[in-house]
Amino acid sequence: MLPRILGEHPLAKDSTGALKSRIATVFPMGQTIVTLPGIHATQRLAYVEWLKQRRAEMGLPPPTREEQSSDWQRSVDLIMEDDTILIRPDPDHMDQAFHADELLQQLVPKWQIRFLLVSNEKVRTAIKRRGECWRISPLPKTPDEMRAMIAASKIAIGGLDLYYYSKAMGTRFLTYDAFSQLGKLDDEALLKHLTEIRQYCGGVNRYGRPEMAFFMAGRGLTKNDFTAYDFERLDPADVRAAYEALLEKFHNAVPPEFRQDDLCQLPWRNQMYAALIGEDEKAISEESLLGLSSEFFMQIEWLPGGRIEQGELIFDPVFEMIKDADDPSLRRLCDEKCRGFIFNFVREFGDLEYVNIGRVVASLSHRPRGPGRRDVYIAQVKQQGIADEILKIIRMQKWGVREHLDDGKDLLDSILRSEEYTEYILDRRLGCRQLGMNLPAHVTAKRISERYTGPRRDLRQLSIWSPYFERDYIRGMATDKIPPQKLADPDFAVRLAQLLGEAAAPNMIVGRCDLQGRVAFDDGDEVVVENDAGQPIDIVVSDQTGTFVDYRTDLEHFAAEYARPVLRRFHLLTDPEPFATAYVNAFVTRFSKIQLEYRKRKRAFDTLFQHRPRDEAGSFAYRWECVLDRLRWAAPQNLGNQIRHCFQAELETSSAPQ
Repeated sequence: MLPRILGEHPLAKDSTGALKSRIATVFPMGQTIVTLPGIHATQRLAYVEWLKQRRAEMGLPPPTREEQSSDWQRSVDLIMEDDTILIRPDPDHMDQAFHADELLQQLVPKWQIRFLLVSNEKVRTAIKRRGECWRISPLPKTPDEMRAMIAASKIAIGGLDLYYYSKAMGTRFLTYDAFSQLGKLDDEALLKHLTEIRQYCGGVNRYGRPEMAFFMAGRGLTKNDFTAYDFERLDPADVRAAYEALLEKFHNAVPPEFRQDDLCQLPWRNQMYAALIGEDEKAISEESLLGLSSEFFMQIEWLPGGRIEQGELIFDPVFEMIKDADDPSLRRLCDEKCRGFIFNFVREFGDLEYVNIGRVVASLSHRPRGPGRRDVYIAQVKQQGIADEILKIIRMQKWGVREHLDDGKDLLDSILRSEEYTEYILDRRLGCRQLGMNLPAHVTAKRISERYTGPRRDLRQLSIWSPYFERDYIRGMATDKIPPQKLADPDFAVRLAQLLGEAAAPNMIVGRCDLQGRVAFDDGDEVVVENDAGQPIDIVVSDQTGTFVDYRTDLEHFAAEYARPVLRRFHLLTDPEPFATAYVNAFVTRFSKIQLEYRKRKRAFDTLFQHRPRDEAGSFAYRWECVLDRLRWAAPQNLGNQIRHCFQAELETSSAPQ
């Protein structure tokens, strides 16, 4: 039975296309939705009045005060935006929110209903357990959208546009950068703005939120620091002295990466965006809740999957609901591969509590997109009785059955070529590890079944096997996305240089390049792992794409490209000389160690892939042979000198007296 509606349909629009009502209230027990004009409180009153009238018509007494209170407490707030209904759940009564969701699905498709308050742990956990992270109210995903929203939020109170205003919470955020600009003002303007800040930093708006907050200052700067000054009674010199004292305290309270307003820097942009949309900066998106690095921020599109109840796997019914839909966006939402991933996880673990699958919507490296499949997913897996969730990165094999079919090969040939490529990838990984490349500890090759939907009409809907690789998520940040503020720390910079140099050596040895022959290094796949103090302790290469592409060229040819990790950071370093020296020395030391290991155990290296076909046209066994021969005759110290020579002029310029 359809739910009763007091008012009009929740998504009803007027002649101009605007929603007739922006809010609604659901009464799950009464299977009623109220969309009458007003606020949620007046909608609850309207429901009680309707209930009284109905009971009177049936000859029943009016509801008691306890019954009315129960109806109010069990009601669920809704907010409508465009063609979407947002459920604002009570964290302590998620069963009511899900009941309201079921009622709404009788009026609108499931994919048009989303949940708010995901920053609340109870709400978040309840949604995850249903395998429905995809139903969290989506936020803008592209950097351009985030930058535009942040820039447009800049407002003034009574003077300069100092504040970033949160429309969701009504709070104005004052950054250290903006506050530091006040020192350029004359005495009168400085006094005016200090007085303004003092007035609003202690206020609370109608939502119980601060009127003004000091961005990323934590408890290091509070309203008490400003109310301690009676600025109007101070002479101009004392006002400026007070400002300088507050500026220093603000500086010390804010982490280095948040002291400059920079829309192009990931940490600053992400944290400001989090604040503006009204969520805690550490609980803004499922990505950050999972502990993913800032480069993943808002880059994951969560997809319908399934949930597990009493040991039974139940796929989201939305798969069936949109099976025949013509809307490409809806068909994209129900990614068939998700079901295959979930099947594999259930088979592997057995005792799962839930699985959520997300699609990475943009490449996190700077390399141009090449041919072949590039789909990347992230999986959140929770086992029963184990507190920690398992995070996996899933990368579809670039050349699988589908790609070979698209290329005109017959089915058997496509299957064989796909299998051969899987073996090539795994051999390449083994070769990289043998030559000292620090790769993720566990990588597994798996397959899923999917229907062929490519250009071959004769094979449409044919069930094919598609290979993919699954690895553990590496908690860290890519080397090319490290904030400049961290590089300004000499200790951090030198340690990073050592790790980069150590990583560069095996990268050069295995000839890691793109198909155009450009070196692939320090461009998104190298992940820096930090210790609790925020200092780098390791670099892990998350993906060995491009290894053994170049296996013939003399290594000296690549010296200039391996100087780039130093050159591109010159302008960010307090002192480039220690960074450059640490990088080159670490490169030479690591290269020499790998070469020594090869010479000591030459036969073990030489015969590692002896069982594989050797084809001088480019089989892996032949590539391996060429790479080892090149390593054998290389001169590590000469390579280091050539790399240093490429940035020696820059070093001399930076160290010259000004």
